[in-house]
Amino acid sequence: MKRKEYTGQDITVGFDLGRCIHSRNCFLQLPEVFDPSNRPWVQPDAAPAEEVAAMIRTCPSGALTFQRTDGGNEKPPKINRLAVWENGPLILAGEVSVEGGDPQTRVALCRCGQSKNKPYCDYSHVEAGFVTTGEPSPKAPTEADEQGGTTQVDRVPDGPLKIDGNVEICTGTGKRITKVAKAFMCRCGASKNKPFCDGSHKGIGFKDAPS
Repeated sequence: MKRKEYTGQDITVGFDLGRCIHSRNCFLQLPEVFDPSNRPWVQPDAAPAEEVAAMIRTCPSGALTFQRTDGGNEKPPKINRLAVWENGPLILAGEVSVEGGDPQTRVALCRCGQSKNKPYCDYSHVEAGFVTTGEPSPKAPTEADEQGGTTQVDRVPDGPLKIDGNVEICTGTGKRITKVAKAFMCRCGASKNKPFCDGSHKGIGFKDAPS
């Protein structure tokens, strides 16, 4: 499904269904604007533009984006943060470029190996019954003392996700796991050292390469 746009007087809302992980933040926070039972399901003028923009900033997957007519568009956080969600994806917020694409501020990355929209999560972990902790043990601090800057995300062919940039990796509840300048994260679902890759993709014959 192609990305859709819903244009209001002061704000335009973009939506990419293939990126949605159904966190329901939009409906729970602003049901007058985001209601799947309505057609169209997004009504940008049903709330002030700042309220709509503030809600969209909480969309973890980046499926929802916005452009304001006054130029008050979204800026990346100063610290890049990769959160490990229990039984779900990796949530990366910051100044992010995925496979050389345009900068983004929020992405949800598949770690179950089942997404049909890799490297992005597409909610396939639920149907697949993917189960893993979102509270992995903290690791020893690294030498990566710098913060911010662009983080590059790339798929290693038939292997892990390479996260290249200054990133703080944390649990789903916000506890810091480690701080890195580069990391290789499991995306086949089989690692015994989740969320990090341990080479298990080779043993299970995981296949996925960027086109």
